[in-house]
Amino acid sequence: MSDADAVPVTRAGDRSATGPELAGRRPTVAFSGEPGAFAEDAVAAFFAEPLTLPVPGFREVFEAVRDGRAIAGVLPIENLVNGSVRENYDLLLEHELVITGEVVVPVRLCLAALPGQRIEEIERVYSHIQALGQADRFLRSRPWSLLTTYNTAGAGKMIVDRGERAAAAVLSPRAAALFGLEILADAIQNVPDNRTRFVVVARPGVVLEPGWLRSPRAPGSRAAMRTTLAMAVANEPGALHRVLGIFAAAGLNMSKLESRPMHGRAWEYVFWVDLDADATEPGARAALDELAVSVPMLRILGSYPRAAD
Repeated sequence: MSDADAVPVTRAGDRSATGPELAGRRPTVAFSGEPGAFAEDAVAAFFAEPLTLPVPGFREVFEAVRDGRAIAGVLPIENLVNGSVRENYDLLLEHELVITGEVVVPVRLCLAALPGQRIEEIERVYSHIQALGQADRFLRSRPWSLLTTYNTAGAGKMIVDRGERAAAAVLSPRAAALFGLEILADAIQNVPDNRTRFVVVARPGVVLEPGWLRSPRAPGSRAAMRTTLAMAVANEPGALHRVLGIFAAAGLNMSKLESRPMHGRAWEYVFWVDLDADATEPGARAALDELAVSVPMLRILGSYPRAAD
């Protein structure tokens, strides 16, 4: 990327929250999937008494928050087994939303089917591609056809709606019970303590009221913070090394560094960074200001309390 293509650093704006997403002073929170989805578990773990807004996909979560139909959205960003949910990194860059929090949710998977089905009768298994990957060790043990759907809970609902026999879904035990499915095999995830980190996104300037949160911070207390940012670096030798040196000189720890293709620019990349830091503290702020004049593009997606694991 040349200097002529430089994009300035962007930060959260000043817009406030109003509108239907605050109906009855209970926050409306969007998530992808059907009731019973792990994303709904994440909403319930982060918010005290939310009004939930299920939408078909990740993009629709961003759109619901952008358009004011929801005060916040909850999205998976990283799984212990399968790593990053890359689609949501791309969507974060595409939309003018900021990360305001995160929550970690245990992921327990089961294989479930219509009542009366036996595991020997199953020919097809449906689920989200992430869940299929997180249970692939079990799923490879039989010659099933593995078919992707938009959501784990949605896979179970589809089987019920169709009355589809010889089919099973990989989903949570809670979702299986919600749709009246029988569990044929439980705890089928590859890693017993599998879990997914979800981020909470909102429009710039929106502050989540403490009363909305399940575990609000006490006044004056300080939590360990995380700052997520995306940056482009010059396509030349040593450019990334020099940029990372800014973090090292400031004593800032990177808990994550990942690259994603830059849309519209062949073989150029955006680097995603998670810093164990609060961007408002003087040391971190000075480092980010130095970074802003050292790279062609920098976008700070948010500073927020790190979730208890």
